[in-house]
Amino acid sequence: MPNPLFTPSHFVMLGLQFAFAIAHSGGAALRPLAEKHIGARLYRILFALVSLPLAVILITYFFNHRYDGWQLWQVQGVPGIQAVVWVLSAISFVFLYPATFNLLEIAAIQKPQVHLYETGIIRITRHPQMVGQIIWCVAHTLWLGTSFTLVTSLGLVLHHLFGVWHGDRRLSQRYGEAFELVKQRTSIIPFQAILDGRQSLKWQEFIRPAYLGVAIFVGLLWWLHPLLIVATSKIEL
Repeated sequence: MPNPLFTPSHFVMLGLQFAFAIAHSGGAALRPLAEKHIGARLYRILFALVSLPLAVILITYFFNHRYDGWQLWQVQGVPGIQAVVWVLSAISFVFLYPATFNLLEIAAIQKPQVHLYETGIIRITRHPQMVGQIIWCVAHTLWLGTSFTLVTSLGLVLHHLFGVWHGDRRLSQRYGEAFELVKQRTSIIPFQAILDGRQSLKWQEFIRPAYLGVAIFVGLLWWLHPLLIVATSKIEL
């Protein structure tokens, strides 16, 4: 008998995503108040202590249940598909982890701050993480082809679309007219502002150590991917 279209794992994944969305977006919304009372560094540490474990649980659960539900399509044996998936995944990480992020601030070594960026990948899209997540979801949903992966991808995309509105709202509250000017010169849809003539690419802005780090990360991920699947399979979630 074939697997049911929606196994319990589909709803567990949606629940986990909802919990992560509340913790992540809720934590971001509380940032101004929290920094005022406990400081930027302690806020960053507490935010990470909540978000990172939830993210690890989500990733582990996804790995362990990625073939649940119906097999909607099967293209893994099609020549060239694996290369397409890896290329899309690599591109997604360029957007998901843009070089505009200061790693020292993320680790709270330097005082974390909210920045109003308009350089590098922000010239392509004002919300690179949303774009990267959509590309990642397209690649993995194409490769796996299961109803569980499709539901997971839909949940991730919806969360990041909410993040577009939520992020713009927070920046508008913080920077006011300055952010409105940035909105006029940038776009949510990739390359739209460039095609409209409101923005122009400056390739030298992409020559940064952070992008080398992304390339190394993608290489390590490709090498460690089978080991990661084996490791997560040993965790019962």
